[in-house]
Amino acid sequence: MVGMMNTIELMTLGFLSEGPACGYRLRKKMEQLQGYMQAVSDGTLHAVTGRFVKAGYIGETHTVVNGRRLREFHLEPAGREALIAELKGTSGYMLTNITKWAVVMSFLSVIPDEADRNAVLRRRLDSLAEADVRRLYSDGEGTIDNDKVEDRYRRAIIAVHDAEIDAERAWLERELGVRG
Repeated sequence: MVGMMNTIELMTLGFLSEGPACGYRLRKKMEQLQGYMQAVSDGTLHAVTGRFVKAGYIGETHTVVNGRRLREFHLEPAGREALIAELKGTSGYMLTNITKWAVVMSFLSVIPDEADRNAVLRRRLDSLAEADVRRLYSDGEGTIDNDKVEDRYRRAIIAVHDAEIDAERAWLERELGVRG
């Protein structure tokens, strides 16, 4: 499972690294992190927690609260190891997609070794140096130069996007002690 976790799986282990939680609390934390536009269904979370219990990544306890049976999950040592390995190996869309990257960054401090954390940050910084990172639109056949976008609202999106890239690059350079 390591090396191919999706954001729901990563958030499940990440939030459980902060302490035990029931499925409802996990889902609410995920929605807060990713925004309500990317809601997490109970079914999806149930499937993930079921797989992770079976894999030994998380454990579960059952208690009764107000007459209802409550399942609470906690991170097992194997789950912490899997989370650390997943974070250390961040690549692909988990590195280049801003929404997925936000999930990775939210749990990066779980990696115990600063050099390993910095290696992930370095890969992100390198990905921001690629020319296509600033191109938001396509004509269906290829990318469109931002300068050729005429719609003022799309140009505004491009300006905000470029400012975010510049701000993140500056932060990464400071964090890594790199001169820009």
